[in-house]
Amino acid sequence: MKELFGKLADGTEIHRWSLENGGTRLKVLSYGGIVQSLEIPDREGGYANVSLGFDTIEPYVTESPYFGALIGRYGNRVGQGRFTLDGSAYRLSVNDGGNSLHGGDQGFDKVVWDVEPFEAGPDVGLRLSYTSADGEQGYPGTLDVRVTYTLTERGEWRIDYEATTDKATVVNLTNHVYWNLAGEGSGSVHDHELEIAAARYTPVDAGLIPAGAPAEVAGTPFDFRRAKTVGEDLRAADRQLLYAKGFDHNWVLDKGRTDTPEWIATLRDPSSGRTLKVATTEPGLQFYSGNFLDGTLVGPTGRIYRQGDALCLETQHFPDSPNRPDFPSTVLRPGETYRSTTVHAFE
Repeated sequence: MKELFGKLADGTEIHRWSLENGGTRLKVLSYGGIVQSLEIPDREGGYANVSLGFDTIEPYVTESPYFGALIGRYGNRVGQGRFTLDGSAYRLSVNDGGNSLHGGDQGFDKVVWDVEPFEAGPDVGLRLSYTSADGEQGYPGTLDVRVTYTLTERGEWRIDYEATTDKATVVNLTNHVYWNLAGEGSGSVHDHELEIAAARYTPVDAGLIPAGAPAEVAGTPFDFRRAKTVGEDLRAADRQLLYAKGFDHNWVLDKGRTDTPEWIATLRDPSSGRTLKVATTEPGLQFYSGNFLDGTLVGPTGRIYRQGDALCLETQHFPDSPNRPDFPSTVLRPGETYRSTTVHAFE
């Protein structure tokens, strides 16, 4: 179902698409490719929206911390908003201290996507497309982006990303859903249990830019190789947690970059019985524990969002990879196709 959700200041209409399949209900906006709502049942069959968001377009435009949005051209941070590629230096839009975050001031979360619904056998979905002009937010090359949201007959939400360019550039696409499996507005996720298949992570400096080589998680608060609650080590006296006011780091997935999605993370809410499992082709996962939610935003149920009321699991290449030749490359060249897939399964 397609309906008018609101209008931008220039009169551009923003539509909301509603999909349902396999017990999962998904609502997506043409603005930012935003997941405005994702509903799944609990152990008793009761539905709740497990993603943070708003019920009108205005806060998405003016104050949203990327709730549910498609992120690009570069997910996560690029240090000092600059990088060099093939001998040419590029300066990006800076919007996070001295760094460029999630594509800059006007990243893919703030553009209007073309949306086409589809049915493929028992699956349903949306095809979103956008062309990013050469030089947009400082990035080189005209980038044609296609993102497919699919709800499978099993109720999985699958995201397939593709992009091509006419000039060498860097690309790192992801999605920024804020998860609370007890339901948005229900309070803290510190009792959620999280498991991540990663023996290493990338420590950061005070600006949250990776510093030095990946480090072992063993013996640190960053060890989620066995499931533990999000809050168990959240207040440990660890400098990395002090820098980020909690978790806001990239985990180096044990599997590395793969051609097909592999399961890498499990999130469970004991109170509702809801479980989220994440599979991806990507080599990294950014786990963000909602550190900067500060009680100034109000969700669609009229409840305010406070620190720790949701978390993000953003599949990705590593932060600042354009400046780190030791990290998996994010360079895309003419004639190549960027491809990435992430699957969210619900139980």
